[in-house]
Amino acid sequence: MKCPLCGNLKAHKHGKTPSGVQRYLCPSCHQTFNERFDTLYYHRHVSPEQIRQVLQAHSEGSSLRGMSRTSGLAYNTVVRIVR
Repeated sequence: MKCPLCGNLKAHKHGKTPSGVQRYLCPSCHQTFNERFDTLYYHRHVSPEQIRQVLQAHSEGSSLRGMSRTSGLAYNTVVRIVR
Protein backbone atom coordinates (compact mmCIF):
# COMPACT_ATOMS: atom_id res chain seq x y z
CA MET A 1 0.00 0.00 0.00
CA LYS A 2 1.22 3.52 -0.80
CA CYS A 3 1.69 5.93 2.10
CA PRO A 4 -0.59 8.96 1.54
CA LEU A 5 1.70 11.14 3.68
CA CYS A 6 5.13 10.61 2.10
CA GLY A 7 4.40 8.45 -0.98
CA ASN A 8 6.50 5.44 0.05
CA LEU A 9 5.25 2.24 -1.64
CA LYS A 10 6.38 -0.11 1.15
CA ALA A 11 3.76 0.61 3.85
CA HIS A 12 2.71 -2.60 5.58
CA LYS A 13 -0.14 -3.82 7.79
CA HIS A 14 0.03 -2.66 11.41
CA GLY A 15 -2.97 -4.12 13.23
CA LYS A 16 -6.55 -2.90 13.30
CA THR A 17 -8.38 0.01 14.85
CA PRO A 18 -10.93 -0.62 17.64
CA SER A 19 -13.69 -0.42 15.01
CA GLY A 20 -12.02 -3.15 12.93
CA VAL A 21 -10.53 -1.05 10.11
CA GLN A 22 -7.11 -2.21 8.86
CA ARG A 23 -4.24 0.06 9.94
CA TYR A 24 -0.92 0.51 8.08
CA LEU A 25 2.58 1.71 9.08
CA CYS A 26 5.00 3.52 6.79
CA PRO A 27 8.63 2.47 7.43
CA SER A 28 9.91 5.73 5.96
CA CYS A 29 7.98 8.40 7.90
CA HIS A 30 6.85 6.07 10.77
CA GLN A 31 3.25 7.27 10.55
CA THR A 32 0.22 5.03 10.88
CA PHE A 33 -2.88 5.47 8.73
CA ASN A 34 -5.88 3.46 7.60
CA GLU A 35 -7.69 2.80 4.33
CA ARG A 36 -10.13 5.65 4.96
CA PHE A 37 -7.40 8.29 5.42
CA ASP A 38 -8.09 11.45 3.40
CA THR A 39 -11.63 10.41 2.41
CA LEU A 40 -15.09 11.57 3.44
CA TYR A 41 -15.32 8.69 5.92
CA TYR A 42 -12.13 9.43 7.90
CA HIS A 43 -12.88 10.17 11.60
CA ARG A 44 -16.63 10.21 11.04
CA HIS A 45 -19.27 8.29 12.94
CA VAL A 46 -21.72 8.64 10.06
CA SER A 47 -22.63 5.77 7.78
CA PRO A 48 -21.81 5.96 4.07
CA GLU A 49 -25.56 5.81 3.38
CA GLN A 50 -26.19 8.94 5.45
CA ILE A 51 -23.36 10.78 3.70
CA ARG A 52 -24.80 9.78 0.32
CA GLN A 53 -28.25 10.97 1.41
CA VAL A 54 -26.90 14.38 2.53
CA LEU A 55 -24.88 14.90 -0.67
CA GLN A 56 -27.84 13.91 -2.84
CA ALA A 57 -30.13 16.36 -1.00
CA HIS A 58 -27.49 19.07 -1.39
CA SER A 59 -27.27 18.50 -5.14
CA GLU A 60 -31.07 18.82 -5.33
CA GLY A 61 -30.89 22.24 -3.65
CA SER A 62 -32.16 21.46 -0.14
CA SER A 63 -31.20 23.81 2.69
CA LEU A 64 -28.62 22.73 5.23
CA ARG A 65 -31.14 22.87 8.07
CA GLY A 66 -33.60 20.85 6.02
CA MET A 67 -30.98 18.21 5.34
CA SER A 68 -30.20 18.14 9.05
CA ARG A 69 -33.85 17.50 9.92
CA THR A 70 -34.44 14.81 7.30
CA SER A 71 -31.20 12.90 7.90
CA GLY A 72 -31.29 13.13 11.70
CA LEU A 73 -27.74 14.49 11.82
CA ALA A 74 -26.56 17.61 13.64
CA TYR A 75 -26.42 20.81 11.60
CA ASN A 76 -22.63 21.11 11.98
CA THR A 77 -22.15 17.53 10.78
CA VAL A 78 -24.17 18.30 7.64
CA VAL A 79 -22.08 21.43 7.03
CA ARG A 80 -18.82 19.44 7.36
CA ILE A 81 -20.04 16.77 4.94
CA VAL A 82 -21.07 19.36 2.33
CA ARG A 83 -17.73 21.18 2.60
